Amino acid sequence: MLVIKSTEVQELLAMPACIEIMEAVLADLVNGHAVQALRSVVPLEGGNVMGLMPTYLKRDEKVGAKVITVFPGNHGKGFPSHQGFVSLFNSTNGQLEAIVDGTRITAIRTAAVSAAATKLLAKPEAATLAVIGTGEQARTHIEAMLLVRPITKIQVWGPNPAHAERLRAETVSRYPAVLVSIASSAEEAVADADIICTVTASTTPIVQGAWIKAGAHVNAVGACRAKDRELDTALVRRAELFVDRTESAVNEAGDYLIPLQEGAISDDHILAEIGEILVGLKEGRRSATSITLFKSLGLACEDLAAATYIYKEATRTNKGTHIDF
Repeated sequence: MLVIKSTEVQELLAMPACIEIMEAVLADLVNGHAVQALRSVVPLEGGNVMGLMPTYLKRDEKVGAKVITVFPGNHGKGFPSHQGFVSLFNSTNGQLEAIVDGTRITAIRTAAVSAAATKLLAKPEAATLAVIGTGEQARTHIEAMLLVRPITKIQVWGPNPAHAERLRAETVSRYPAVLVSIASSAEEAVADADIICTVTASTTPIVQGAWIKAGAHVNAVGACRAKDRELDTALVRRAELFVDRTESAVNEAGDYLIPLQEGAISDDHILAEIGEILVGLKEGRRSATSITLFKSLGLACEDLAAATYIYKEATRTNKGTHIDF
């Protein structure tokens, strides 16, 4: 068995490659070449959870699962909010081939899926990005958005000014051609944005529909439980809503479920899965003035597809640690 640690995942899973991997596996999910079960979640004290996410990739002959903990309060405590691993088995003989760090996979593939959605839904000329949140997902989302749209300006906002300044400084250093500034509020950050990424640990709305301009695209990433949301009802009601997986959204997406329970939207408000757009079964943005919204929850097939790629690259480049199991 090969054990692949966090630094090796970072080295082996480049964002451009991951975007292509995510597009392929989301299409496979729609076409039946990838199979997954809804994640099982064990609630813990303090609003934390542990999740099990199993899946099967037929083309790659791989089956496995991500086991992960989600501790939103870890921000600022020196620990990632998401921690875990991906197990990788050969589906033809059942052999356990690898254990891969899941924390870095989650950080990279989540942003890569948002990039895949942005390629399909944001206007081609979108140049202004708002990032709501200042953690690891903010960093990977900035990288991913710059790969798929001609971003020239980034507005950052987070509740901790020191964290926002650290993110701004890092981004300026990494992308000197991009104008990066700190907004005084979430409203200021999103007001003129063509693309908005919400990547917070908030459980209540942090972005309002009244603030969003016509034609904008929103990637809602942070909230992953049925009672949590980052967006207010008005924004979800205004938007054309797309998801990574409908089954997941109707069970786990508070950004969708709470407006539904309020009667503000109907159960047909979800227009398509991203994979359905990728394979040509559904259309994306309907007009230049539409507000498009991608609600991301994260899927097991995404994790396993990333882990499969990492395992192949590790084998090719002699990375990872072989152990007897």
